[in-house]
Amino acid sequence: METFAFQGNRLLAALPPADLERLRPHLALVKLPLGAVLHEPGSQMRHVYFPVSGLVSLLQALADGSVAESAILGNDGCVGTAILLGGGMTPCRAVVQVAGYAYRIGSDTILDEFHRSDALQLTLLRYIQALITQMSQTVVCNRHHTVEQQLCRWLLMSLDRIPGDEIRVTQELISNMLGVRRVGITEAATALQRAGLIENQRGRITIRDRSKLQARACECYATVRKETERLLQGLPGARAIVRQRAALQP
Repeated sequence: METFAFQGNRLLAALPPADLERLRPHLALVKLPLGAVLHEPGSQMRHVYFPVSGLVSLLQALADGSVAESAILGNDGCVGTAILLGGGMTPCRAVVQVAGYAYRIGSDTILDEFHRSDALQLTLLRYIQALITQMSQTVVCNRHHTVEQQLCRWLLMSLDRIPGDEIRVTQELISNMLGVRRVGITEAATALQRAGLIENQRGRITIRDRSKLQARACECYATVRKETERLLQGLPGARAIVRQRAALQP
């Protein structure tokens, strides 16, 4: 399980063996239960998480209690990047939306290694840039594209960050993440199912035709994916990451 898990997170897989060996004693494999809050807004971050399965949403909350997702994280990266930038805390709430596992490391330890290792610093800074791209594109998508296009983007981005072709998620949760009415998500999901792109069951969505789903998505998905792939180029373990993506995607 441990060997698989290290390979299952793309950032850890990108590190040279010597850097990973220094981190290994400090990485604890922990469960990510559905609904678990990894970071609260304004609270000091004590850990960074490297997911190997499951999905974590970064949520922005308003005073009236409504929330919207600004980014979705999985085995592509890590949760807690504000620590690396010196902020120590963030206005976002990090919530587990699909249960899984992650490697957890203390904030002091990851900061020490971040300043010690050029490879780790390069890997994490490029990931942060990719994360900023995702956040920016999400704002554009939510403002200018249809609910169906937003749903396609969300499903594809989720699929990129977990193994397999099944996403255990409810329509209500997706509507909350996208900040749209549930009836809109229901209508969009029904249209995609009738077209044979997904199979929509209670609490679970299975992707049946990824290529057609991608064709119906807006440009935002391709923009984020292309920029993420560009940023992976030149990393010490970039080839390993590319092989993992190739194994998961058509």
